[in-house]
Amino acid sequence: MFESIQKKSELRDHVAHVRKSDGSKQSVCSHLTEVAHISARLAAKINAKEAGELVGLVHDFGKYSSAFQMYIRSATGEINQDSEDFVDSDKLKGKIDHSTAGAQLLWEILSKYGKNGEGHLCGQILALCVASHHSGLIDCLGQEGNNVFLARIKKGRERVYLNECQENAETRILEQVKQLADKNLLTGMLKQIQLLVRSEQHGQVVSETIKHFYIGFWTRFLFSCLIDADRINSADFENPSYRQQRNQVVSWEIAIERMEAFFDSIRSDTKINRIRQKISDACKNRAEDAQGIYTLTVPTGGGKTYASLRYALRHARAHKLERVIFVIPYTSIIEQNAEAIRRVIEREGDENPWVLEHHSNLEPEEQTWRSKMASENWDAPIILTTMVQFLETLFSGGTRGVRRMHQLGKSVVIFDEVQTLPISCTHLFCNALNFLNTYANMTSVLCTATQPLLDKLKSKENGCLHIPKTNELIEDVDGLFRELKRVEISDKTKPEGWSEGEIAELALSELRLKGNCLVIVNTKSWAQALYQRCSSVVASDSLFHLSTNQCSAHRSELFSKMRARLDLSLPVLCFSTQLIEAGVDIDFASVIRFLAGLDSIAQASGRCNRHGYLDTAEVHIVNPENETIQQLVDIKEGQRQCKRVLSELNGKNILEPEVMNRYFGYYFHERSDQMTYPLTENQIGRTDSLLNLLSENNMNIGTPAHLHLKQSFMTAGNAFRAIDAPTHAVIVPYKYGEHLITELCSINMKFDIAGYRACLRQSQKYSVNVFPNVWRNLIMKQAVHEIHEGAGVYCLDKKYYSSDFGLSAESIGHDEVIIL
Repeated sequence: MFESIQKKSELRDHVAHVRKSDGSKQSVCSHLTEVAHISARLAAKINAKEAGELVGLVHDFGKYSSAFQMYIRSATGEINQDSEDFVDSDKLKGKIDHSTAGAQLLWEILSKYGKNGEGHLCGQILALCVASHHSGLIDCLGQEGNNVFLARIKKGRERVYLNECQENAETRILEQVKQLADKNLLTGMLKQIQLLVRSEQHGQVVSETIKHFYIGFWTRFLFSCLIDADRINSADFENPSYRQQRNQVVSWEIAIERMEAFFDSIRSDTKINRIRQKISDACKNRAEDAQGIYTLTVPTGGGKTYASLRYALRHARAHKLERVIFVIPYTSIIEQNAEAIRRVIEREGDENPWVLEHHSNLEPEEQTWRSKMASENWDAPIILTTMVQFLETLFSGGTRGVRRMHQLGKSVVIFDEVQTLPISCTHLFCNALNFLNTYANMTSVLCTATQPLLDKLKSKENGCLHIPKTNELIEDVDGLFRELKRVEISDKTKPEGWSEGEIAELALSELRLKGNCLVIVNTKSWAQALYQRCSSVVASDSLFHLSTNQCSAHRSELFSKMRARLDLSLPVLCFSTQLIEAGVDIDFASVIRFLAGLDSIAQASGRCNRHGYLDTAEVHIVNPENETIQQLVDIKEGQRQCKRVLSELNGKNILEPEVMNRYFGYYFHERSDQMTYPLTENQIGRTDSLLNLLSENNMNIGTPAHLHLKQSFMTAGNAFRAIDAPTHAVIVPYKYGEHLITELCSINMKFDIAGYRACLRQSQKYSVNVFPNVWRNLIMKQAVHEIHEGAGVYCLDKKYYSSDFGLSAESIGHDEVIIL
């Protein structure tokens, strides 16, 4: 095919990008070769260097077309409006297809290889990545059974001008494509695919569902490499200074030395500190073990953050890994953990920061050129992110989240409080972790006091974790729980439930007797109602309220005030939603917990007598009357199974691992049909599951020939939500947040990328995630405003933010208290 091309005289100035600051041009040839180099390096994590190089080399092949060149030259004023070649670039923006040509080129070359369709499979994987690099992975099989992939490949040859692009492309680009797209490439790809579809892995039989999921996930990983390579090269061309900051060599030795100096400075003068040191030493001693999936089962207050970090740094050094990633359940504790890690690892004068926080969805759903350039790709040695962001990276549609996915390769990923994983994502999560640990050199550590038995799921054919028994980092878990027992659980539930007045009186009684008390509830309305009821009898400086309607900076300030008062033995009464019970370092003498899942009760107990200053303390379980949780399915089912376990205890300690295993056995068994991420007819037009769409897709009516990948990637990505109701992030005018809003709104349209990025990072701790019903209400009342037209980032009118309760759905007067 290449030999038959009669090339025109070579044009040396086919343009891919034009720098906005000075008008400098990046040629198509330079962009393709540079992206190919980056993509090859990233794809080497899954032993697909050549495949990564090839997709990078042809991803923008369509920019060699005259249609694209006229568009970009018209957009930059190089072609005068009076010229017959001039096109209206504003009308054509985003409409000139320059991704299909490269996909067509790969399919034509590779699909002819192999007698059993090997070329079709490899060609489809690579062409799919190229065709999708602006939209997110497209469906292979459409919802009507149609062959979406082949329709894209056959798309408008006359309009895409593949032949024209081949004629205009530099000889060296075509020769490099020819050298890469051969049988050696196929042999290498097929070798990796054969590993994915082995019938037995880790001593377990692998179902067809899991095999197909793995092939699709391998494709998504390769796609991630291409997306990030393209974004990196575009950003570095626009801002050459960025290039110098990338790919810094990480010296884990420096971080380890600082970590050990920190541990040397800790005094082991209490029983709790001695136990924490023992846990940390156990992690250190296992750090050079082989990569895999590990568990770290430690009671609340056992120092998991520092112990797991100590393990991760040494493990990264031993296996030459690139980064450490902490996946944390709630935004409310990311800042706390990040600051704790910075205190140990970072020093003034470090060339680059060690720690990056990424925990907000301030990035708009609809990507603009601004948001693409400012979005994070987790390029730092130590990342702290949320479970929501992690799951979005693995399964969301579009290109925003998937860009980061390849960073999970060659990493240590610490899952803090892994039991908070959404039930619908269980099998997807397990299959993704198995893939990443087996094929992408990722090590996982599942940290919690309440391990959720992800290796013992009912429907193993849908995927469960491969965790050898020897991969628990603590030798005697039962003994450790006995050593760290600091509270007694008091079941005070009653058939008729507790009234608001009774709960308030119990809290006030505990405050009088113990000096402080924490009440953890299941809903924001209960937290606010109890706070308001007690406000007339408790001094304002002793009374606190916490919920996710407050931004992180607001909650952090409240935490600091509470800790200072607790340290001085001053009265503290706090009403909080469950955000306080996972990983928050705070120590109350008494805790009251609304009935919930047993794991939530165990986590709540970690806020009681946390540091062992009392011989023992009490956690009271109460069941409120008229609790509105009909829509909170996880809490309702957790309550039901918790009641069952409480009735069977026979004197056993509720916090023992054996009891927790029984609880999760009941909980997961009852909800096994919800673990594949079921989809309804309202969502995709038929009953199905996300797991099926991303694997065999055998509920689809179509069975087209020459289609080895049958996944409906885009349909699945569009349907996926890490949380049931998608939220909108809004920056709130709480203290410094008001200044940040002013800064973001005043950015010049020429756009200071570095300044915008820095402002967005700072704004994360001044943002609140709002559910759709509240968002619609705020929009209707013009309480939220876009910082710039088309930016996709919003701020809140200060009349809608309360110093007591945070974001409100109603305008707040000076003397008015609003209960949402």
